[in-house]
Amino acid sequence: MVTLALLGLISGLITGVSPCVLPMIPIVFVAGGAGEERKATARSTWHRPLLIIFGIVISFGTIALVGTLVLSLLGLPTGLLRWAGIVLLALVGVSLIVPQVAHLLEKPFAKLPSWTPGRSDGVFGPLLLGLGLGTLYVPCAGPVLAAISIAGATAEIGWQTVVLTISFALGAAIPLAFFALAGASMTSRLGAYRKRQKAFRIGGGVILVVMAVAIAANLPATLQRLVPSYTSGVERVIARQDAVTNALRPAGSAGLRTDVCAEASGRLADCGAAPEFRGGAQWFNTDGRALTVAGLRGKVVLVDFWTYSCINCQRDAPYVKKWYDAYRSAGLVVVGVHTPEFAFERDAGNVGHAVQDEGIGYPVVQDNDFAVWNAYRNLYWPAKYLVDGTGNVRATAFGEGNYANTEANIRALLRQANPSVTLHAAVTGGVDTSSSAPTTPEIYLGAARGAASYRGTGDLTVGRGKTFMLNAIQPIDTFSVGGRFDVADESITAVSEASVRVNTRAAKVFTVLSGTGTLRVHSVGMADKEIGVSGTPRLYTLVDAQSAQRVLDIRYSPGISVYTFTFG
Repeated sequence: MVTLALLGLISGLITGVSPCVLPMIPIVFVAGGAGEERKATARSTWHRPLLIIFGIVISFGTIALVGTLVLSLLGLPTGLLRWAGIVLLALVGVSLIVPQVAHLLEKPFAKLPSWTPGRSDGVFGPLLLGLGLGTLYVPCAGPVLAAISIAGATAEIGWQTVVLTISFALGAAIPLAFFALAGASMTSRLGAYRKRQKAFRIGGGVILVVMAVAIAANLPATLQRLVPSYTSGVERVIARQDAVTNALRPAGSAGLRTDVCAEASGRLADCGAAPEFRGGAQWFNTDGRALTVAGLRGKVVLVDFWTYSCINCQRDAPYVKKWYDAYRSAGLVVVGVHTPEFAFERDAGNVGHAVQDEGIGYPVVQDNDFAVWNAYRNLYWPAKYLVDGTGNVRATAFGEGNYANTEANIRALLRQANPSVTLHAAVTGGVDTSSSAPTTPEIYLGAARGAASYRGTGDLTVGRGKTFMLNAIQPIDTFSVGGRFDVADESITAVSEASVRVNTRAAKVFTVLSGTGTLRVHSVGMADKEIGVSGTPRLYTLVDAQSAQRVLDIRYSPGISVYTFTFG
């Protein structure tokens, strides 16, 4: 339990300093000092802000656990709590600008001084404000909070889930408490200056009203897309810890045992009940209808985890599409689970274009919050889970290859589900082969993961206009950077004289790029190649030749962003 609470606290702290929390900072700063109109005391300076934060923790945790479930049972829209918080925020803002509104709001509670929102020594006023703000903070969902919400929405709440939720809420509230205390401290210092205090109060009210309008218009989501998600990698690592996944496993269920399938070496085994496709995410190729494992009983289901910029997934996809075309009339259903590796893969428009461009006709669910990924305790792209007609996982396959074996398992399960089914010849064809030659592992260019393969002169940390120098001799399976780049968590963007040198071992070299411009690829013994780049991030082929060790020198025009190199 201690480990679980610690993981929840750390995950909450990370969420509390993530880009997602930025819109809350001015709100709690102003709200923390909003009640300090009267002469402040040492007690009142911290009393109100901490009550507000306590209210946020209560509503944040309660809504995450049971908010969706309660609204569903009452037949109320899921956005009700959010809009209640927005209205409360706007009212508090208006009351700071127009004192008459504040008096009007206080009137019903005049006989209960501790309820009065304007009093710095009140109890329930600040607490009520915190409860309202907590409804706005809940959408700040990383993988852990998303999984908590899923457990709550399905009424699968065990004591471990409660411990994780409380510790997460406390961790997320700690950074906000500092800003709330700072707002109260500033207001108390202005106490001797009536005009300044009045200006701060009115300015704070304007900020709260503006933030209420911005949240209602969903503008913070735009801000969050513009700010790199510098905490997402750590959030995912914590979300995949056994203590967390076990805490969020449905109560009373033994859960999925992928280790049993792995030990079966590709043969059919009984690996436990298949988790549902939870998370309320967007679906493609289903007219927006969400599929369920329960609704697919009697069918054989292939659950395929992929992400559209992954070259391994792109090489794997033709086999999945062949099986879907060949066996859907015999009872096979393929469900693609698109779990993103990069921020740009979270965009529904990008995913929709990828589904269309790659000719995927089977259902695909967008798993941005790793809800399905975590439910399957998955670790790989691509990954396949075969579910039989009774809803149990019977086989797994990770990475590329073993296609003939996977198809054999599909055919066996189809016969089990319907002994009279007619199956035509296998479509995989031949024997799966893979090269025994060593191949360079995937290379990431951004600050978050680039250090593992970076061997160059210059600091590969987040910053703008950073200067680098190429290595004269580049070690194998590494890269260096030359010229000036803007460095982000997941990519580097060319500014001037920009180039990358990478020493590879592969027949094929691919890269994920975005922006508009051109790049030129040079390697000894090969003709130079110029490639045009345009639009959102996607995969480009740099080399398609015989397997060999080669050093690539790549020059980029300004504005091109480079995310990763992959090899085959």
